[in-house]
Amino acid sequence: MDRKEWYFEYEITIDRPGLLGDISSLLGMLSINIVSINGVDSGRRGLLIRANNEMQIKRLESILDTVDTIKVTKMREPKLRDRLAVRHGRYIQRDMDDKKTFRFVRDELGLLVDFMAELFKQEGHKLIGIRGMPRVGKTESVVASSVCANKKWLFVSSTLLKQTIRKELIKDEYDADNIFIIDGIVSRKRADERHLQLVREIMRLPAVKVIEHPDIFVQHSEYSIEDFDYIIELRNTHEEKITYEAVSQNSLFSEPNFGFDF
Repeated sequence: MDRKEWYFEYEITIDRPGLLGDISSLLGMLSINIVSINGVDSGRRGLLIRANNEMQIKRLESILDTVDTIKVTKMREPKLRDRLAVRHGRYIQRDMDDKKTFRFVRDELGLLVDFMAELFKQEGHKLIGIRGMPRVGKTESVVASSVCANKKWLFVSSTLLKQTIRKELIKDEYDADNIFIIDGIVSRKRADERHLQLVREIMRLPAVKVIEHPDIFVQHSEYSIEDFDYIIELRNTHEEKITYEAVSQNSLFSEPNFGFDF
């Protein structure tokens, strides 16, 4: 029988020496294995556990209901955010109103790269938008995530080194296993119809597309923010505001001879 993983999170209500050992012993007596464990928030611990069947989990929950030293906050099949929380010791910040928007700061680049790498490993179409000010690390994070996911990345439009505007791809580059990176400002404000036609072809591929500056990309186009599966916001600090006036006026976008087309 295939053993199934669960995410078990609890809040410590009465901290005392040996508490974690007691919980570990309880799991052992119920024949539930601990896969990994970490603190995920102030006063909380998260565990990935593995059990033979759901009855073992229900028995664990019923016993923990009688314990006054901890309060179970989550017991469920692990989501991606749960696995990353245990791995990194913190939860990814999520927008309360828009559940597909996730927020990071530069100090969390390792967590961001790990998060995107897990998304890149998933098969099929996925449209990911990434917002952020210039030189905050957007493109570098996408490339690093592609490496972690063992995927090939292709710049359809970019300003990483020079302003790049692709107008065609060679046959092998249409592979749905590739990661296609598009700079929304370059594609919407600097490109011609041949480039835009290429973007439309790529958007129809059952592959992962990462769009930098998605709000600019959807302007005057057939796409909308609702088409995106995930929106990632990357800031230098939690208080930083992402303003597209400053991004659009960046000198990289205003120098006509800076860059190349191919």
